[in-house]
Amino acid sequence: MNLSRPARIALRTAAGLGFAVIYLPLLLVLVGSVNPDRSASWPPPGLTLKWWAAAWENDGAREALWTSVRAGLAATAVALVLGTLIAFAVQRHTFFGREAVSFAVVLPIALPGIVTGIALNSAFGVVLEPLGVGLGLFTVVVGHATFCIVVVFNNVVARLRRLPGSYEEAAMDLGAHTFRTFWDITFPLLRSALLAGGLLAFALSFDEVVVTTFTAGPGVQTLPLWIFDNMTRPQQAPVVNVVAALLVLLSVVPIYAAQRLSSDSAGGGRV
Repeated sequence: MNLSRPARIALRTAAGLGFAVIYLPLLLVLVGSVNPDRSASWPPPGLTLKWWAAAWENDGAREALWTSVRAGLAATAVALVLGTLIAFAVQRHTFFGREAVSFAVVLPIALPGIVTGIALNSAFGVVLEPLGVGLGLFTVVVGHATFCIVVVFNNVVARLRRLPGSYEEAAMDLGAHTFRTFWDITFPLLRSALLAGGLLAFALSFDEVVVTTFTAGPGVQTLPLWIFDNMTRPQQAPVVNVVAALLVLLSVVPIYAAQRLSSDSAGGGRV
């Protein structure tokens, strides 16, 4: 499509403004993490890494980081297993209600987080409390898995749509049983899609706030919740900037890796 010069300038200006709105606040957080002043002075009088050392020595921040990592890894593991199984069921088999199952799997990520959080909190209170299981890390993992399954499901379904079933049929004709066929034929073809889905699922879980607020018990605090609780404390402002910067960096890495894996597999992984 050929655009006039004024139209190209307008599109570039709009794109630049959009990126500025998105990324300038993140840049300010990174600058604030190396600002020697406790207040958000601008421009910063210098650069320092003392707040990074203070953040590392903060027991609450370290515990919250470890909690987020554990919750993210557990939710990702659940999402990989369930998302892959559902994707195979929906894509490779025909049964009554298949479209309804697919819709039900994708729905949680489309719902507002506060709706999902309230629903899960009520469900846990009705189902788990009579069994003596209160809110804690387990309920956080379950809550995160509800939307992490979606990204794994979408990645695996998209890959299965491009893979003909003739490979598995040929392997079975040669005497391979179902699990051997999956391990030797199907899994290598799905590996990059699974890895991309897992990285995205971990990134979603790692920085989740709303659902975590309703599913975490009083003794469980993830890194985003720790940031939220300490934002109003002036003495903690530099440490909060450091933790927020770390959260941004840790979220960017898996998303970038997943994007590269998806683009590489789309460009060179066709069969």
